[in-house]
Amino acid sequence: MNEVLLLALSLSAGMLLGTIFFGGLWWTLRKGVSSEQPAFWFFGSLLLRMSIVLAGFYFVSGGHWERLLLCLAGFVIARLVVTRLTRSAGDKQSVPVQEAGYAP
Repeated sequence: MNEVLLLALSLSAGMLLGTIFFGGLWWTLRKGVSSEQPAFWFFGSLLLRMSIVLAGFYFVSGGHWERLLLCLAGFVIARLVVTRLTRSAGDKQSVPVQEAGYAP
């Protein structure tokens, strides 16, 4: 029973790490686009987000591949959730792009 609890905690930790990573990416995009120094925002955010996620994966796994796999699954689930929540209203109504009627 203890192992099942650890696996469930690994999944939830992966969801938390994914929310931090992709939520931070969304926040960085919003800040970086309107900034005078977007490279600073994007590069700094990348380093911070990757450091947090890699350290989190390392500590959550504890040397067990099962925990690492469930943590990664939680990370992917969080990606899907954050992507769906941060879409703007215009993105939900996708309009097909008309292709050019000529060949180069």
